[in-house]
Amino acid sequence: MPYRIIIFVRKYTNMETKLTLRLNKRVIDRAKDYAHLHDVSLSKLIESYLDSVTKDKTAVSDDITPLVKSLSGVIHLNPDHDYKKDYAKFLTEKYK
Repeated sequence: MPYRIIIFVRKYTNMETKLTLRLNKRVIDRAKDYAHLHDVSLSKLIESYLDSVTKDKTAVSDDITPLVKSLSGVIHLNPDHDYKKDYAKFLTEKYK
């Protein structure tokens, strides 16, 4: 039998809005146990989940740190350079 649970969802404007979900009682109980074990509120747990599944997967540039951006393009190799051959040679030497 479904139960009603009220969850606060944080929006980008930092304004919180109520959301009512109907979920199976066993699912709610397991989620509460999980949230308690991980010292996080059930609202935050569901907010994080919804945020992760709705995040734009093509916006990779936000995930790249400034250090990595600064290192991009530092090494210039010849177009005919066989990096796989060099890596195989490195591994052969490493595991002799």
